[in-house]
Amino acid sequence: MLKKYKPTTPSRRKASVIDTRGLGKDRPLKSLRKTKKAKAGRSKGQISVRHQGGAHKRFIRQVDFKRNIYEVPATVKSIDYDPNRTANIALIFYKDGRKSYILAPKELKVGDIVISSKEGIDPKHGNRMPLEHIPTGTQIYNIELIPNQGGKLVRSAGAAAILMSKGEKYAQIKFPSSEIRQILLSCMASIGQISNPEWRFVNWGKAGRKRHKGIRPSVRGKAMAPVAHPHGGREGGGHIGRVHPMTPWGKPAHGVKTRNKKKSSNKFIIKRRIKKKRKK
Repeated sequence: MLKKYKPTTPSRRKASVIDTRGLGKDRPLKSLRKTKKAKAGRSKGQISVRHQGGAHKRFIRQVDFKRNIYEVPATVKSIDYDPNRTANIALIFYKDGRKSYILAPKELKVGDIVISSKEGIDPKHGNRMPLEHIPTGTQIYNIELIPNQGGKLVRSAGAAAILMSKGEKYAQIKFPSSEIRQILLSCMASIGQISNPEWRFVNWGKAGRKRHKGIRPSVRGKAMAPVAHPHGGREGGGHIGRVHPMTPWGKPAHGVKTRNKKKSSNKFIIKRRIKKKRKK
């Protein structure tokens, strides 16, 4: 649920936050956390990724994307906030004493029982099983691309894919991007929709909140000098002076397809995603 404040300052006027009153308040378990090394977008001292740095200190919660403890029921002890991702995570205690963090689906509550199985089980929210045992039309998330590799697809807040059909070897899945893709039936997936779907409606309100997340300012190429960017120069906000937009290094940008035409996984994509048009 979104939470808004009284407009006591210009930045508060339109800002909103996710209400976390229903989430757990305990610190992450020591056995399931590690410290995060800040790199500020640098490799060997040189900037390799621009506009990064200055994030708030935070622990990395070691989320179990594989969930390869099979046939052992686990109880949900708490639903927690994770500063490293948009979705909420759930702390689960297995019946044999082991503990882990998992991605929490929208409908999961404290006290619920979840299970991961290689066989067909009840397709209840939070349960995990191979695609071959999941009924068609079911919402799924945290989907494997390669068997036993761990979930790689559909892991952000509010996301859910739909299992459309199943063949002899592959299942057809429709992703939130509208892409339809074939994935092996032996790959695992979790049932449900990822938690925290309101995240996409958050209005950050001020630049400082983005700085806390480690996002530094980005300057338009048009506002730079010609020596710094191909779009630079031209006083008075004129045209970029190029046939097509470019990156700072002169490569085509904004809508140019960068996927390798000979990529081996192209044959598994039945329908490519629809790219949204950029706002002018």
